[in-house]
Amino acid sequence: MSKIKAKKKVLGRGLDAILQSPETDITAKDISGEFVVGNIAEVAINKIEANPFQPRTDFDEMQLREMAESIKAQGIIQPVTVRKLGFDKFQLISGERRLRASQLAKMEVIPAYIRVANDEQMLEMALIENIHRKNLNAIEVAISYQRLIDECKLTQEKLSDKLGKNRSTITNFLRLLKLPPEVQVALRDNFISMGHARALITVESEAQQIELLHQILNRELNVRQVEELVRNLNKTQAKEAKKIKRAVIPEKYKETPTMLSNRFGTKVSLRRNNKGEGNIVISFKNDDELDKIINLFKA
Repeated sequence: MSKIKAKKKVLGRGLDAILQSPETDITAKDISGEFVVGNIAEVAINKIEANPFQPRTDFDEMQLREMAESIKAQGIIQPVTVRKLGFDKFQLISGERRLRASQLAKMEVIPAYIRVANDEQMLEMALIENIHRKNLNAIEVAISYQRLIDECKLTQEKLSDKLGKNRSTITNFLRLLKLPPEVQVALRDNFISMGHARALITVESEAQQIELLHQILNRELNVRQVEELVRNLNKTQAKEAKKIKRAVIPEKYKETPTMLSNRFGTKVSLRRNNKGEGNIVISFKNDDELDKIINLFKA
């Protein structure tokens, strides 16, 4: 027997041990995730349960049927990934569209990579695999990023490394989740684009974000038009904020600077904000004036 054939036989026994032994499950000490990495097994579809961590919930029925027809004609090119739960029992990690399409195609078995992973590893693998799909909408990507950070205890830096994406890209997606639900739904359902949403993020008021959303939809505004609207809105608000910051001195303190100026014989200014915080500034031109002011305080 050649070395190549011998190697294949050993790998086959390894798969059999995983697939058929009633003693092997997710916690078995003699089973590791690397034991069958790179090897594919045929797994009965009715033995695979859904992934409770599946980030995607919407599947296009027409696309699934088209995929099912392709599977009937060509089979499955990319195996799904499952984890072993126990004897003859598996749970999907990634590849739900392929699994659903195979069910529509009336397939009895499906090629699968078998992994051993705890729930956190499983969630991380499922989310990362899902993120790399081109047909995810921006909100689905953002939610997946947030779940990786919250549930898999990843920092934005670590997430950036795992995904091979700039941290700024990840940050921009995460910011979408701060938008009002109405805006998120519009983005998810492709009524507005990522560019529209990024412009709305810079508006502080939720009510104004929603009002701008309605303008986008009713007037069919493009991204540049929305950016211009937002710039003008922010400029107006900045001017109003400056006016608010110029706090008005209460009536009972208006004569205070004049009274103190007469007492000290020099210019006195009073500054006070709306919280009641501020300062009194007593000016002097030389040491003689300073000594005079100090002596008045001592008197």
